[in-house]
Amino acid sequence: MSKLPRVNELGFFEIRLESIGGLGANLAGKLLSEAGVVGNGFNGLSFSSYGSEKKGSPVKGHIRFCEPYTNIRDTTPVERPHVVAIFHDALYKTLDCTSGIYPDSTVLVNSMKSPEELKALMNIDGGIMAVVDATKIALEEKTKVNTAMLGALYRILDFMDADSMRDTIRRTFEKKYPHLVESNLRTFDRGYNEVEFKTFEASADAVAKPFVREEAVLGYETQPIGGLVIDPGNSIFKDLSISRSGVLPHYHEDKCIHCAACDTACPDFCFVWEEAPDKKGRPQMFLKGIDYQYCKGCLKCVHACPVEALTNEVETNDGYADANRVPHLFELVK
Repeated sequence: MSKLPRVNELGFFEIRLESIGGLGANLAGKLLSEAGVVGNGFNGLSFSSYGSEKKGSPVKGHIRFCEPYTNIRDTTPVERPHVVAIFHDALYKTLDCTSGIYPDSTVLVNSMKSPEELKALMNIDGGIMAVVDATKIALEEKTKVNTAMLGALYRILDFMDADSMRDTIRRTFEKKYPHLVESNLRTFDRGYNEVEFKTFEASADAVAKPFVREEAVLGYETQPIGGLVIDPGNSIFKDLSISRSGVLPHYHEDKCIHCAACDTACPDFCFVWEEAPDKKGRPQMFLKGIDYQYCKGCLKCVHACPVEALTNEVETNDGYADANRVPHLFELVK
């Protein structure tokens, strides 16, 4: 049996998954701990923490491993992870995903960006950056991001046998979803083989990042007098990019008849319109494009469009479906 490469003062090797609802982080944590216990002989623990159970809301997975002679008596959230797996690279915009990491921790990110870009965006001093385009793999294999992330995680957790996870995937899917077994195994193997690593030397005085627990901004001590809602219904600063699953609507202006069927179907008012005279000089609203900050990739607009002026496109590295996007409304207001 393999031994854990390093442990904290309590004897635990700790992993934290940072994700959103819909990407399968909860199941990934369960499969990872099951494979560690059943297939590799460690003692293990896994649990998740989340708010409302809906797609797009933040989810954290907490996994601990220890040697068989050590009892796990700690069920608190993981604050000092040896490995952090971030299931969507847009999460850094709203959460400090790398809170509490050691100077030599490994950070795995589902992203098309380079390790250097991610290191700068996430304000990481040093350690190992691992990057895999799990969304692309999942789209191509018609599976979910979590299996590709598990493959990449097993490349990082080289003290664990990858075949133990393959066996766990088979056990999980073969009874209820036998048609998904092979595609998920391919997704796991692609995540394992396609992850890339870059090591960054930490500065000489580097210490572990402080852990910051997310807390409500307003409470009984900080809310305005009388409990007034001072910013009602304001979504101008809202960023829904973390809710996307890799596919966005692409606008073809030359095909558009400006019927507004897309705008009627859109739940988040992503479409930007401009008033201008038509051919006869009468005022009419013309569609200018999509504000992708508010788009969560539900693609209802694509199905509603009667003339195929909207099509499905894979999300690009900068978070848009194309370079000709309309600027965010807040930019226009400024």
